[in-house]
Amino acid sequence: MADKRHALIVEDEADAAGMVAALVADRGYSAATAPTLHDARRQLALQPPDLLMLDLRLPDGNGLSLLQEDPGLLGRPEVVLMTGHASLENSIQALRLGVVDYLVKPLSADMLQGVLARMQGQGRRDAPRSAPFRPASPDVQRADRFGHLVGRSAPMRRVCEQVARVAGTSVTVFITGESGTGKELVARTVHDMSRRRDKPFLAVNCGAISPHLIESEIFGHERGSFTGAERQRQGFFERAHGGTLFLDEITEMPPALQVKLLRVLESGTYMRVGSSVAQESDVRLVAAANRDLARAVADGHLREDLMYRLNVFPIAMPPLRERPDDIPPLVAHFLQEIGQREGRLRQITPAALERLARHPWPGNVRELRNALQRAWVMAAGDELDETWLPAVPSRAGASGLSFAVGTPLEAVQREVILATLAHCGQNRERTAALLGVSLKTLYNRLKTYGVQG
Repeated sequence: MADKRHALIVEDEADAAGMVAALVADRGYSAATAPTLHDARRQLALQPPDLLMLDLRLPDGNGLSLLQEDPGLLGRPEVVLMTGHASLENSIQALRLGVVDYLVKPLSADMLQGVLARMQGQGRRDAPRSAPFRPASPDVQRADRFGHLVGRSAPMRRVCEQVARVAGTSVTVFITGESGTGKELVARTVHDMSRRRDKPFLAVNCGAISPHLIESEIFGHERGSFTGAERQRQGFFERAHGGTLFLDEITEMPPALQVKLLRVLESGTYMRVGSSVAQESDVRLVAAANRDLARAVADGHLREDLMYRLNVFPIAMPPLRERPDDIPPLVAHFLQEIGQREGRLRQITPAALERLARHPWPGNVRELRNALQRAWVMAAGDELDETWLPAVPSRAGASGLSFAVGTPLEAVQREVILATLAHCGQNRERTAALLGVSLKTLYNRLKTYGVQG
C-alpha cells in the first residue's frame, strides 16, 4: 500500500468533489477533498499528492494561486484544472503553470475516466508521466519552421508559442482564420507535438460532406441502418481513437449533428447510426472555422453551447497580408517542395520575390502556393521571374472595385469573389484558380451568397 498514489480534489461543490473522489479511488488512488484554498494548503502539507484536481473558482480565491504560491508543486503532482469559466487568458496561464489537462464543467464520469486513464500513462510517449509539458525554446520559435508551420513574423511566432503550450495537454483547440491561412497545418502540428502523436490524425471538412451522409461519416453506421448501408462502417471518431480528430468548417455542420457532437463532448460516448450501443470516445478534438464565431452563433450556423465547449483554447491564424515577412521563407519552402516532387530545383529572382511581397493575397498561403506552382510549370529556365506571376492589382483593383475604410472583410471577400466570377465569364474553375482557392471552397461561398448553378 506504500506505493499507492494519492489524489487531492480541490472543489467547493460537494457532489462534484464526491464524484471525482470516487472515480480516482476506483483507479487505485487514495483520495482527499478540499472545498477551499485554505483547506487545500493544509492537505498539501499533510500529504503531497501525485494528482491534483483543481477548481478554478473557489470561495476564497483562484485555484491557480496554489501553483503560483508554491513553484515546488510544478513537476510533482499532475495538475488537472476543472472550470466552467474557460477563456484564452486562464488557459494560457494554466499551461504556463504546468497544468497538463483542462476539463470544462459540468463534469461527467466519462470525461473524468478519460483523463485518469491518460494520467496513468495511456498513450503518453512524449514525456515522463510526472513531467509537465514545456514550450518550445526561443531558438526554435525564431526559426523559419515550427512543425508543419512556416514563418518567422511576429504573428506566426505568437501562433507557434500557443501551439507549443497547448500541444502537450488534451485541451480542445479552436482555430479561426480566413480560407487558405493554414488551419489544418496548425492542427497537424498540435497533434505531432502531443502525447497522441503515435495515433491517427484525421481531418474532416464538414462543408465537403453531404448533410445526408455526414452523421454516418463521423459516427459510423450499422449494416442495414439505411438504404445502401450494406456493411458496418467505422466513423471518424472510431478510426481516430487514441489520436486527434480535426473538424474543419465546423460552422457548416448541420444543427442536428451539432447537438450530437455536443453530447459526445459532454459524455465521452457516441453511437453509430442504427445502433443503441454506446461507444467510448478517446480522441482529442481540434475544430476550425473561417467565419467570425460570434457572427456564426448569431446567424444560427453554430450552437452557442457547442462553441463554448470547443473554444477552450482559441488560436487565430493571421492572413498572409498581415505577415509579409513570411513570404520569403514560404516561397523557399514551396519551391523546394515543388522541385523535389518534379525532380528539378528552381530559384526565384529578386524582382519576382519583390512582386510577391506586394501582392495582397486574398487567398492567403494557398493562393501563394498555387501561383508558384503555375509559375514553376511555365518557367523555361532555372529561375522564376515575373513573367508568369500574378500582377499586383492597383489600389482600386483591376475591375474598379473600391471599399471604404472599415468595410467588413466578409463583404469585401463577397464582392471580390463575385467580381472575379463575372470577369471569368461565370467559369468557376478559372475563378477558383485566379482566387487561389479550391473549387469546393468557391462553391461553398457562392452557395452562401445565393448564387446557383
